[in-house]
Amino acid sequence: MDIAQLIADFGFPVVMVVGLGYFVYFIWTTVTEEVEPALEEMKATIIRLTDSLRLLDQDQIRLSVKLETLEKREKEMQNETAEPKNKNEKGVRRVD
Repeated sequence: MDIAQLIADFGFPVVMVVGLGYFVYFIWTTVTEEVEPALEEMKATIIRLTDSLRLLDQDQIRLSVKLETLEKREKEMQNETAEPKNKNEKGVRRVD
């Protein structure tokens, strides 16, 4: 059947309602069969990525704390080695 013949037999509004009904059915099946499973998969991926990001953030915090600790130890060691040298230098007299 031709669309013009359907419009002539049933009228334009009836043919358009049937066409829009099919369109709604097509969109509904596409969304439920293709889009929703893809969204669920994306949600799972986003959750995994968020967890990985949190772990990386925690690792970065731990590393920065370790680095600060090592820098403080290094400064303390430099201060300890520098103090005896200064004391010896003050105690030593030059004889001319």
